[in-house]
Amino acid sequence: MPNIKSAEKRMKTSAIQRLRNRSRRSALKTAVKKLEKAMGTGVDKAEELLAVTMKELDQAAAAGVIHKNTAARKKSRLMKKINALKQAAAE
Repeated sequence: MPNIKSAEKRMKTSAIQRLRNRSRRSALKTAVKKLEKAMGTGVDKAEELLAVTMKELDQAAAAGVIHKNTAARKKSRLMKKINALKQAAAE
């Protein structure tokens, strides 16, 4: 237990932030899973969820929950999958 008042406050704020980050990370994972599941069903539903997932990734990166390069990498991989799905549907 901290002896200094500022360390005590820092401990409390860190706990709150940790819970907030955990919630955001969980929501992000859920969005990605929903998108990947929708890719199996059809292109239209997947494209709708793509915008939502991209927004979640950007917000998580802006909040510092994930690194901005991690968000960019995930977005790139998702776009590759969506484009492959579109290509397969077109053929």
